[in-house]
Amino acid sequence: MPVTLFAIITLLLGSHGVVAQQHDPLPSWNDTAAKQAIVAFVTQVTQEGSEDYVPPAERIATFDNDGNLWAEQPAYFQLFFAADRIRALAPQHPEWQTEEPFAALLKGDLEVVHAGGMAAVNDIVMATHAGMTTDEFAAIVREWVATARHPTTDRRYIDMVYQPMLELLDYLRMNEFKTFIVSGGGIEFMRPWVESVYGIPPEQVVGSSIKTRFELRDGQPVLVRLPEIDFVDDKAGKPVGINSHIGRRPLLASGNSDGDLQMLQYTAAGAGPRLMLYLHHTDAEREWAYDRESSIGRLDQGLDEARTKGWTVIDMKADWKVVFPE
Repeated sequence: MPVTLFAIITLLLGSHGVVAQQHDPLPSWNDTAAKQAIVAFVTQVTQEGSEDYVPPAERIATFDNDGNLWAEQPAYFQLFFAADRIRALAPQHPEWQTEEPFAALLKGDLEVVHAGGMAAVNDIVMATHAGMTTDEFAAIVREWVATARHPTTDRRYIDMVYQPMLELLDYLRMNEFKTFIVSGGGIEFMRPWVESVYGIPPEQVVGSSIKTRFELRDGQPVLVRLPEIDFVDDKAGKPVGINSHIGRRPLLASGNSDGDLQMLQYTAAGAGPRLMLYLHHTDAEREWAYDRESSIGRLDQGLDEARTKGWTVIDMKADWKVVFPE
């Protein structure tokens, strides 16, 4: 449902018919149509007495992570994590020097890995993410995000989050939305750090997963990560993951690629007002510019559908004053 005239008037006018003087909740956003649509929508669904009022319990907002909350070029950051793990484990696996896709990763050749598709990614994930307890894996992830740096920006990966999106998450929570990550990335790769970075607790993360098994080790109960895929939270998997983990259809959904299209479609199909956001990477100077032809975060079918259905497309170059936190 489009933003109503009531919501726009409420946004612009105070109770006495004058322009309301309010603190800007989105200071890193330019005053463009995207920002106006977000603020008008939040006003629309939170204004008591409005026909479009939505109770707080139903204010669910879902966000893709890679390319939507933090950057994703020139490869998904979890792949960089896996590459660092391959290098750390390589002395125990001399066969990796000639065996693909491990040999390519050891040489830093991501093109070979991308060419190998999901089969190559599966081999890498199983070799680096399994065979340990969940606590051991979480400790490895926490150490990596605290120290590892991006190969081209030399920033820590957790410093390559998008400042405007951090503000959007805070703004929604100030208005009693419950914010979730719904990502194709690994659920246990994200959970150790997303609360400190995004303010999203681990129980509000939906992601891809591998199977785990309960064991007693030296009398202590542990969960052991197995080398077998359990669930892929991408494309059509995202609505399934939302239904399984959240149990409510989102009121707002935000993504940046065709992998998020089904999540936005599922959100749009709900009754009442909904807001679908697509982040379009258009800023080659401050970040990267890519869409239809990219092998990472391709936005093709989703961009067409957004324009056809009137969803909000965020133009990174035009709509954001800054990209990364200072």
